[in-house]
Amino acid sequence: QVQLVESGGGLVQAGGSLRLSCAASGRAFSNYDMGWFRQAPGKEREFVAAIRRSGSSLDYADSVKGRFTISRNNAENTVALQMDSLKPEDTAVYYCAAGYGVGLRRVDDYDYWGQGTQVTVSS
Repeated sequence: QVQLVESGGGLVQAGGSLRLSCAASGRAFSNYDMGWFRQAPGKEREFVAAIRRSGSSLDYADSVKGRFTISRNNAENTVALQMDSLKPEDTAVYYCAAGYGVGLRRVDDYDYWGQGTQVTVSS
């Protein structure tokens, strides 16, 4: 079992920045690929960014590429999502996820999920 707790969400104006953090506890964090997803009201949960267990490979959704940066610290069991140049369409609940498989972009690629943190970007 892996427990995930997100933090860092909030309200920010368009063009601003937020840094989300996800703290993991339980089984060896370094064994898992980590991802960030988001879900806006009335929409499906969508992929945002992911990082392989070693940190050697990163992946981003086209909608956030160049604005968001994912990173991890295996010594501290944390993964972060730095979000810059935020837009109102980035408003959603953001979820941290841990997986141990082949893919990175699908919800089904992940086994453990946090409870989510709200990000609201005002225009």
